[in-house]
Amino acid sequence: MEYNNAEFLFETEVPQDQLIVSRTDLKGIITYANDTFLEISGYTKEELIGKQHNVVRHPDMPSAIFQNLWDTIREGKQWSGNVKNLRKDKGFYWVHATISGVYKDDVLVEYKSIRVPLSLEEKLKSQKEYDQLKKNNNEKTRHIIYK
Repeated sequence: MEYNNAEFLFETEVPQDQLIVSRTDLKGIITYANDTFLEISGYTKEELIGKQHNVVRHPDMPSAIFQNLWDTIREGKQWSGNVKNLRKDKGFYWVHATISGVYKDDVLVEYKSIRVPLSLEEKLKSQKEYDQLKKNNNEKTRHIIYK
């Protein structure tokens, strides 16, 4: 994949003292997004509520990570991992996400995601791991050309 838009190279830092919080229905449709999520992603509440959560999926993310995520939470377990997300303006932001089910009277009713910032070292490590995972799975990998 060739990134012809410079926006792909612009990172938005998640403030250390803030959490990104969202909830989805069981199909991954966003039902709640906190103000930090709106600010960091660049979307308005109206643009996010009712949309698939994968609207913020960055093309650098391997499909295997999301398969593992869904397999884990559908088993009733909590999933945790590093995620590179895509902003509305095509920039990006990194987070450590923890995703789990929300239960009412022992019945799964929705999923919640709480995300926190990552250190530079964690971002670099994850990017390298994800690039290799995509390569191993014959997925398109990033190839940046500077002109």
